[in-house]
Order: sequence, then C-alpha cells, then structure tokens
Amino acid sequence: MEVYLERENKKRNLKFTGTAKELLEKLGINEAAVLVIRDKELITLDEKIKEKDKIKVVSVVSGG
Repeated sequence: MEVYLERENKKRNLKFTGTAKELLEKLGINEAAVLVIRDKELITLDEKIKEKDKIKVVSVVSGG
C-alpha cells in the first residue's frame, strides 16, 4: 500500500490490511489530528483499507 504522509511530505510503501484507525496506530499518528483519504475520498476511521489502496494522511488545521 502506498501511504502519503502530508506532515512529513513523504510517501511510504507498507504491507497492511485493516482499518484506517489501525493504520494510524501502526504509524504512531494521533487520529484526532489527521484525516484519512483513500483514492481522493475521505474515509472514516473504522473503514477497512486494502493493500491496493492509495492512502493520504492529511493534517487537520484550525485557526481562530
């Protein structure tokens, strides 16, 4: 699976199947601080992702 980490501006190739939440845990990323996008579509943390998916992990930015 190809995973693009926006915060680090780098791509990683991983062997992984499971939920988006499990992927973030494996990568050591706080789930509250990011959005997970699969093939240009926002997904929830409980959605299953597969080896063939292209995943993008995008940081959430807020301001006031």
